[in-house]
Amino acid sequence: MKVYLNGKFVDSRSARVSVFDHGLLYGDGVFEGIRSYHGLIFKLREHIERLFESAHTIMLTIPMTKEALSEVVKQSLRVNRLRDAYVRLVVTRGEGDLGLDPRKCTRPTVFVIADKIELYPKSLYDKGLELITVATQRNVPEALNPQIKSLNYLNNILAKIEAITAGYEEAIMLSSSGYVTECTGENLFIVDHKQLLTPPPYIGVLRGITRQAVMDLGRKLRLEVREELLTRHDLFNADECFLTGTAAEIVPVVNIDGRRIGAGKPGPVTKRLQQAFRQLTKTAGVRY
Repeated sequence: MKVYLNGKFVDSRSARVSVFDHGLLYGDGVFEGIRSYHGLIFKLREHIERLFESAHTIMLTIPMTKEALSEVVKQSLRVNRLRDAYVRLVVTRGEGDLGLDPRKCTRPTVFVIADKIELYPKSLYDKGLELITVATQRNVPEALNPQIKSLNYLNNILAKIEAITAGYEEAIMLSSSGYVTECTGENLFIVDHKQLLTPPPYIGVLRGITRQAVMDLGRKLRLEVREELLTRHDLFNADECFLTGTAAEIVPVVNIDGRRIGAGKPGPVTKRLQQAFRQLTKTAGVRY
């Protein structure tokens, strides 16, 4: 496998980043996860835009134009002969010293990995996922804006560890006020009386690109789509529930904290959205 690293493609086994890189030392950097389907890169422009927005907020200058970085994503897929893949695009602050001062990092590190990914077994997309609410709360937006996709995912990892320890694959994180935010790597939706509801970004939620695509599809299916504060009570009593994410796509949820959701199996709206999303990936994207 070939990996793009600072201007050239190298064998993945010889790809090296300095131990003094602040992306490694402090999680000082940003990233995007991008999917390709059938030789089309899904929502490439949106992912590149979000990467640059994240970098701008943390005052990290990406040493490439948006167009050049988009081309590297395409090249990464072509070089590795992948049609259906997951691309991880990372920009770190770069090599510095052992202090926090970002001024000591003179050149950002840019690398792109194109490979396969499977977050959950295929069977879970048919029978549904069971979730647990964990004690680890979502970072408060005032401390770290959730729209910054930074390299520091320890908040999410701690919640993931809690879920795994309890025997679950995924966890729901609440805000400091007790409202539902998101899972460790996915946005969350419920279906309630033909309404498609999802928590608003200001509560501590990433504006996921798959999340937005599903909201758009929901409107096309004549659902009432709203961002709304949700409690665990709302989740327990929803008709349906599902998760969305670039890597996860659309995953049905059938049980939360021991409560059956709806009929206890993937619901009709979730299935319609899964089908509509699969169709969208066949036509919407940048060919490479």
